[in-house]
Amino acid sequence: MKDKKKSDVAVLLNYAGNYRILTFVGLALSAVAMVLGMLPYICIWLLVRDLISVAPDWTRASGLVHYGCLAFVFAGAGILVYFIALMCTHLSAFRTAANIRKQGMKHLMKTPLSYFNSNASGLIRNRLDGAAGETETLLAHNLADIVGSATMMISMVVLMFLFDWRMGASCLLATLISLLAMFAMMGGKNAKLIQEYQASQDAMSKAATEYVRGIPVVKVFQQTVYSFRAFKQAIENYSIKAEKYAGDVCRIPQSVNLTVTEGSFVFLVLAALFLAPYALQSGNFAIFITNFAFYAVFSAIISTALARIMFAASGIMLASTALSRISLVMNAPVLKIADNLEKPSDNSVEFNDVSFTYEGSDFPALDHVSFKVEPGQTVALVGPSGGGKTTAASLIPRFWDVSSGVVKVGGVDVRKIDPHVLMDQVAFVFQNDRLFKASVLDNVKSARPDAGREEVLAALSAAQCDDIIAKLEAGVDTVIGTEGTYLSGGEQQRICLARAIIKNAPVVVLDEATAFTDPENEVLIQRAFSVLTKDKTVIMIAHRLSTIVGADKIVVLNNGHVEQEGSHDQLIAEDGLYARMWKDYNKAVKWRIASSGEG
Repeated sequence: MKDKKKSDVAVLLNYAGNYRILTFVGLALSAVAMVLGMLPYICIWLLVRDLISVAPDWTRASGLVHYGCLAFVFAGAGILVYFIALMCTHLSAFRTAANIRKQGMKHLMKTPLSYFNSNASGLIRNRLDGAAGETETLLAHNLADIVGSATMMISMVVLMFLFDWRMGASCLLATLISLLAMFAMMGGKNAKLIQEYQASQDAMSKAATEYVRGIPVVKVFQQTVYSFRAFKQAIENYSIKAEKYAGDVCRIPQSVNLTVTEGSFVFLVLAALFLAPYALQSGNFAIFITNFAFYAVFSAIISTALARIMFAASGIMLASTALSRISLVMNAPVLKIADNLEKPSDNSVEFNDVSFTYEGSDFPALDHVSFKVEPGQTVALVGPSGGGKTTAASLIPRFWDVSSGVVKVGGVDVRKIDPHVLMDQVAFVFQNDRLFKASVLDNVKSARPDAGREEVLAALSAAQCDDIIAKLEAGVDTVIGTEGTYLSGGEQQRICLARAIIKNAPVVVLDEATAFTDPENEVLIQRAFSVLTKDKTVIMIAHRLSTIVGADKIVVLNNGHVEQEGSHDQLIAEDGLYARMWKDYNKAVKWRIASSGEG
């Protein structure tokens, strides 16, 4: 979790755990590598000094081979030490990113399932997986480059006084201008613009994921232009932010930065032209030429060092925004667990004066709802769309917690039941259940990992999946979603039913489980229901009223209130909302298009 009192680097190193020591070792080695990389320039300076001192009789320069070998050894040692430094920082960076992902997933396992309804999977992946990857560059490269470049700058100051401070100052002038240009691009009020740019990138990623997933619906209903509007708006917003930052903010500072870093030699030439007459008059022209040669060679690495600093600064900003996105996951609300946990005594489900309001809504989705499902009973929740049926079903496994009142399972407030025990107590089948990109066997076993292969096959058979398994080349070992292996909506629903059957939970929640299936699949699913719900407490939501005629009790929800409660026959006799719904349903079932021969 990001601590505002800590720097971004400190937060990342906390995620690194014991591997953080490798980061410090890598940074120290990077500094050593930079010093070793600068020593060849001093060797070159010594070599040039010897040559100039014996000019024009070059044969008298006896130290050329010695200095040349030293330069080669120092250069090779610098490369080797820098390689080891990067190995250390990379190991730490990879472990940090892995730990972020692990801790993020661990935290997400503690969040209520409602969190995933309000946060799209593409957005969560971008915040956690993508952002964790963005931190690798900072720890693996940028920090080492910052330390190395800082070491070089300090060494330059030392060398500036060691040889000729005036030429050294001319080289450092380019560095100063470059640093000011970088701050103009990345510091102050522009830091907020970078955050806005990153937020627009997140929004574009989310819109892209949702658009791609909705393409089948778009193609069916020919709504391409309208459905593309949100995605197009996200792209345009991202483009505006990117153009504003690149054009309005970075254009002039980056031009100045590139000019002075690539042309830092110009400052040295100007300084040399100014100092040359004094060197001639004093008789130290040979030393002057030697110093100029040293700084001319040395200035070539200034642009490289400054480029490293610029990319490192960019890496720090990216890591900062990445940590901000990671913190949105790490700070996600967790499911509260009571101190004194209780175990359900039976399979009953009870709503006692329950009210619930969604965050940001002005009206309650459920308003003082009360009803009870006895062990082994089948209770259907019906009513107009938006009446609160799905909300009521979602409160049983604590997708959300009630605003007031109590939801009980087995006579115990669900908030006082261990979440693992509660999830073992309840099985769900929803209209939009999804399968993992894994084998059919693993998909079914996900409900009960200790289940044997024979148990899985039995559950699949009970869920009427024999025809599905028969047509798959590898049977239950076929991986869904690979090599063209895809299942229809009804077939996926039957696999999900097998998953619920093998879980064998005493309470079953069915939410519009046959809403999007064809008649053939619906018949098979209804057969599977008979196996799934045998001797179980069942809460089912259905728009097809014919499927709940035999329910022990029907609860009619309308605008968040319980409007009626009773058996099918009782509710028909009351001539209320349910009777009207039953009449409309039968009228819709019997409706057909008249032929031209009919009046």
